Amino acid sequence: MQRTKRNGPEVFRITGARMGLADDVRGRQRRYVISMGIRTLSVVATVVLWNVERHVAMVTLAAGLLLPYIAVVIANAGRESTPSLPSHFVPAPVRPALDPGNLSKSSDQS
Repeated sequence: MQRTKRNGPEVFRITGARMGLADDVRGRQRRYVISMGIRTLSVVATVVLWNVERHVAMVTLAAGLLLPYIAVVIANAGRESTPSLPSHFVPAPVRPALDPGNLSKSSDQS
């Protein structure tokens, strides 16, 4: 995975660690602001189109009503999941179970 810092060289992620909390919060805020911007545009489109094209205005009104809920759910979705790394642990070999043995009496067991 490759990331670029602002005004800096490329930074390569070489561990399985999550991204920093500040980066995570910044990403959530960015997604929320984008969603609210789309909502604002849909509400403005509703006002502009109400007397021109009522059907389209109703669709934009529905989008304007639903987007706050969707934006909050997306913004509060939680942090990224921890990426799985290959295990360096080598498990011990599994020892086969013993056979149950012969429980019947034989001629040498008297």
